Amino acid sequence: MQHAILVAQLEREKEGRECPIQICDRSAVDPIVYAVLTSNTAEEARIRRNFLVNSPMFQAALEVYRQSTFLLLAPIPEWLVDDGVRLIEKQNQYFGVFKTELQRLGINFRIIGQDMRSQEERVVWVLGLLRC
Repeated sequence: MQHAILVAQLEREKEGRECPIQICDRSAVDPIVYAVLTSNTAEEARIRRNFLVNSPMFQAALEVYRQSTFLLLAPIPEWLVDDGVRLIEKQNQYFGVFKTELQRLGINFRIIGQDMRSQEERVVWVLGLLRC
């Protein structure tokens, strides 16, 4: 299932590549993180991760990702709402695995932490990154 999600995400991103700035609330890294988190053993996690990371589609996207900056949002417990899709009870673990994967893949990222709770402050901060 995570492979199908990865493929669908990459196809969607490809549609927007003509834009100089692309903002997505998901990436092809998400299904990799979920594959790791939903594995029953470390060995299963390693196999599932490698299958997704080594796919030709992901490797092509990785070149673009490495020229990008990802914004990683630290979970804020009061903001979490169970939508029946996300692993809400594992948000801190998800955040940690996501951060580790971005580092392992050599993708630049910035963290918007729990200390930045105002939406206006977040928007101003992101716009500041775009000016650099």
